[in-house]
Amino acid sequence: MKIAYLINQYPKVSHSFIRREILALERQGIEIYRYSVRPCPDVLVDESDCLEVAKTYVLLEKGIRGLLLPLISLCWQKPQAFVSTLLLTLKVARLSQRGWLRHFAYLGEACLLWKLLKKAEISHIHAHFGTNPTTVALLCHSLGDITYSFTLHGPEEFDQPVALALTEKINQASFVVAISSYGRSQLYRWCSVSQWSKIQIIHCGLDSEYLEKDLQPIKEVTQLVCVGRLCEQKGQLLLVKAVKEVVESGIPLKLVLVGDGEMRTEIAHFIQEYHLEEQIFITGWANTQQVQEYLLNCRAMVLPSFAEGLPVVIMEALALARPVISTYIAGIPELIISEKSGWLVPAGSLEDLVAAIRKVMTLSPQELTQMGECGREQVKIHHDVNLEAKRLGALFGKVLLKDEIV
Repeated sequence: MKIAYLINQYPKVSHSFIRREILALERQGIEIYRYSVRPCPDVLVDESDCLEVAKTYVLLEKGIRGLLLPLISLCWQKPQAFVSTLLLTLKVARLSQRGWLRHFAYLGEACLLWKLLKKAEISHIHAHFGTNPTTVALLCHSLGDITYSFTLHGPEEFDQPVALALTEKINQASFVVAISSYGRSQLYRWCSVSQWSKIQIIHCGLDSEYLEKDLQPIKEVTQLVCVGRLCEQKGQLLLVKAVKEVVESGIPLKLVLVGDGEMRTEIAHFIQEYHLEEQIFITGWANTQQVQEYLLNCRAMVLPSFAEGLPVVIMEALALARPVISTYIAGIPELIISEKSGWLVPAGSLEDLVAAIRKVMTLSPQELTQMGECGREQVKIHHDVNLEAKRLGALFGKVLLKDEIV
């Protein structure tokens, strides 16, 4: 079985869950051909991601010029299919905020991808994210003889379903993957009930690096860890404010912000303004081993997100038996049992976030470890990448055999 994977930028620091899924599928004997629309802008820090670079074909490697020849070629070879796909491109572009030129580029990418897939004798694409990779997959499907599916993560797809032509993408897909029950509910909102049966829940998963790690009890430390891109949706600015209040109340606390991103300068500014240089440290991007070390050396992980899909880092923390403070949004309540494996607080509530942090700092390491063990068991049951990839592989098999997905 051959399957093409299409991602906007792959490999990427924050997309380790896609790499794990691909490798798990390959362990089942499925051949995965990796395609990335653009090269990754991040400096890769994980050796496993570096190995993926050589396996990945970048559609825009030769720029727009590299798209013109396959576009002209298909216009000549398949005029009827090309015109139909051009009309679909115009339809999707009308709904979008990204403009006509961007969508003509998507058409060129679809033509190039169609040629590559035909040469490799691949008949199915799986795209991650319902944004431009799925637009390209949709257009490639329209050119003929190629089916597609996609995984929706959020939050962008939840925020812009019309602009992303989500209904059209669901209608023409062979099946659609939601990574949580919440994600599936959002897809239900934007398609007919006749399409509901094709929407399947396949969780993001962890591999043996996390699931087979020996349990390490929590030590008597004052450190919390927040892992994630430094951006507005993760809520790190609110977290900095919360740390200020906790420290001013006399509770000793250290916070490690693991990650990098567009808001690093602004976050660093507030750390300095609040005189928290001794309490808060920004690491920059870290590899898998480093992330594990930070998590293992903390009392708890905290992620006060304002918008999410289903954060893989919460699974990682729970798998290492570290309780998590996070928010009542998207799929997060499906991961954390409040007061049992962590704490859920209203998104944006400084008061509740401060209260949860104070709770973490007052519980004993033994109590925290017990909470972490509860989360660890749940992750092992619901987020084993090999089990989830087996279910996904079965869906691919049904598509290739033209069986109905129910």
